[in-house]
Amino acid sequence: MAGNECLVLYHFAACSYCALVRAAAERLGVELEFRDIRENEAYAQELLEAMGRMTVPVLRIEAGEDEDQWLPESAEIIQYLEERTD
Repeated sequence: MAGNECLVLYHFAACSYCALVRAAAERLGVELEFRDIRENEAYAQELLEAMGRMTVPVLRIEAGEDEDQWLPESAEIIQYLEERTD
């Protein structure tokens, strides 16, 4: 993992694609902050403002001020996590 990156997963519990990402993170030992968009309206609003839609999972890569990257799609998120742990 890069030194001061914070990884935030926007998800909800019943989403099967989100479950794939959560399982991959656990398998890889990657620490994620989980933000359930159905449990917290503020998280849903953050996602909507950033992506223009409420589709999950989305990984937010916080690398510093105004440098956040937003990565949608479970397969791409899992690939990113795998590459970061190589």
